[in-house]
Amino acid sequence: MKKWKLLILVCLLGTAFLSAQNKQLLYDFYEIPQSLMLNPGVKTPYKWHVGIPVLSGIGFQAGSSGITVNDLFANDGIDFTTKVRDRALYSMSPRDEFSGSGQIEVFYGGFRSANRPDDYYSFGMYGEGFTSVFWPKDLAILAFEGNANNLNRRFDLGHLTLQGEAVNVFHFGVNRKMSDKLNLGVRAKIYSSVFEFKSKRNSGYFVTTPGDDNILENTLVAELELQTSGFKELIDILDEDNNTTQKDLQKWLLGRSFFGGNLGLGADFGFTYQLNENTFLTGSILDVGFIYHSNGLENYTLNGAATNEGIEIILPEDLFQGNNDLWQELVDDLERLVPFGTDQNSFVSLRPIKLNASIRYNFGEGNSGGAPCYCGYDAVNARDFFDYVNSVGGHLFVINRPKGPQAALTAFYQRRLGNVLALKTTYTVDKYSFSNIGLGLNLQAGPVNFYILADNLLGYRNVADSHYASFQFGFNIISWNDN
Repeated sequence: MKKWKLLILVCLLGTAFLSAQNKQLLYDFYEIPQSLMLNPGVKTPYKWHVGIPVLSGIGFQAGSSGITVNDLFANDGIDFTTKVRDRALYSMSPRDEFSGSGQIEVFYGGFRSANRPDDYYSFGMYGEGFTSVFWPKDLAILAFEGNANNLNRRFDLGHLTLQGEAVNVFHFGVNRKMSDKLNLGVRAKIYSSVFEFKSKRNSGYFVTTPGDDNILENTLVAELELQTSGFKELIDILDEDNNTTQKDLQKWLLGRSFFGGNLGLGADFGFTYQLNENTFLTGSILDVGFIYHSNGLENYTLNGAATNEGIEIILPEDLFQGNNDLWQELVDDLERLVPFGTDQNSFVSLRPIKLNASIRYNFGEGNSGGAPCYCGYDAVNARDFFDYVNSVGGHLFVINRPKGPQAALTAFYQRRLGNVLALKTTYTVDKYSFSNIGLGLNLQAGPVNFYILADNLLGYRNVADSHYASFQFGFNIISWNDN
């Protein structure tokens, strides 16, 4: 029971610190080297860059599409039970989601090839995690109201959908300038899974109808599965309750992060294309890959069908039999018809594929001019530095989720102030919010680069009443092409 409580706690509270994983403020903000992680084919106006270890890229996102903390816990004079019933049970749908993600770069760098100055190579390692719990509407109503007043209603067990993971990613990418108009990029990834749990594509129902022999008849048809990898090992360590627990946990995390767990392969692809002097198209597809889980496994299943009318008691004989095992017979019968099983079968997890596409129009006097100059390996096209003072455009983001693709649409304005400061503001519409205004700042102080990006600024007036929050920052050292 303790293990199940811990699992539920991780699923629900994990969203508080770890969403849709959309990074619209960073996307195509190519003065920030981390934009390469969102589009391997983005413009690369650097000779080389190196991130400050651990501090080069830290970010988190958290979202709730159906309800906020304030909806339940605000001091508004409404009874808590009433708020749960009206604002959660009957207002939220099975497509509403509590979700979150977090990422931290351990190291990150890149350099331009001396022999092929049109190629820019990047490499690094980062850890990331996400949690996604869809609202189990029918199961919540059944738990809240019971079945006595819900005769003939089928409670859909397929509403149960959840997933979470922690994974370490090693990557190497190549960005190539194919022509004055086209940049292409590709990145290879190796995934080292720390832990994962998922329960998707469940089906079945529970229904109560009038009975023949007793008053009520209950029918359960279930095809449920929870797959876990590394999770049981984590729980076992936490259950040790001894002086070595912390050391054991650190050793386990390092081992699973550095190829000691379940491994996978993936790739990213991207491009930037210049339609004309002022207009650019970009696109990318990220995390096309998989992880094969073969160790640290513990899977749980509930499959079968059963109908019962409770305990059949023959009066008055059964009332006076002290050794009567009627209850145990009922339990054994249900377990036989709907068996609860465990196994250690290996499984494959596909990565949550992400798509990005944008169009950007630049206007205003450029920061650099002159004709292109190719005078050797160390010479660069002056137009490859910054090609905008002002930019406007749109960005589409789509991510594959257990209940189908989720999309976000963003309009943005970007402004460069000399070679020191750049600002980007965004307005995003998605399933979490229709009033998401974000602001990003990039500061270049000599070779030191600092960026900070924050989403849904209006929500910071009352975080408890916000459906979405996102925050990113990092430090890099950059050598630019003209240095």
